[in-house]
Amino acid sequence: MTRRFAVGLAASALGAGLACAALAPAERARRAAAAVDDARLAAADAAVGDWLTHGRTYAEERYSPLAEIDEGNVAQLGLAWWLDTDTTRGLEATPLVADGILYTTGSWSVVFAVDARSGELLWTYDPEVPREKGRHACCDVVNRGVALYRGRVYVGTLDGRLVVAALGGRVAIGKLRVGDGAKAAAAAIFAAGGVEAGERLR
Repeated sequence: MTRRFAVGLAASALGAGLACAALAPAERARRAAAAVDDARLAAADAAVGDWLTHGRTYAEERYSPLAEIDEGNVAQLGLAWWLDTDTTRGLEATPLVADGILYTTGSWSVVFAVDARSGELLWTYDPEVPREKGRHACCDVVNRGVALYRGRVYVGTLDGRLVVAALGGRVAIGKLRVGDGAKAAAAAIFAAGGVEAGERLR
């Protein structure tokens, strides 16, 4: 049985995604990520319906100010959709949300872009981590998430690379070895023109 990423979300957080519904799936994912830049990341706390960086803001508080779901109605929540990640291995990523598009990672550092309202898979990218690298992982072949910046997705991989992929593309546009190359499964974070994935890189 494969692992499924399942969500139940408040509709008020996802309204921005409707305007992009007529575009091709991969283009919807690219446009949402293209709008994420330094100014928007710095003002992330004001974007109550988005989750633009690993801890939502640079303060890393991981707190959502959304108030539609509370102790009075939480029992009414149910499954909105599920995504089959085609794996039986661990899932540990913090998903990002930009303009109604959810970006997350699965096992082996595979990246997914999903319509957060419908669960439609818009785009996926596999960095093709060599499976023999799994023996170096202390806590399964997990990945903890991506960074978004100007239409690109940044992911640290289990085999110690920082991979940069253009949303909508299937081939990496940049790869950089991180540290000693043992593992870079921590969530990538973009700040002040540089990206962190185990080490700070510019």
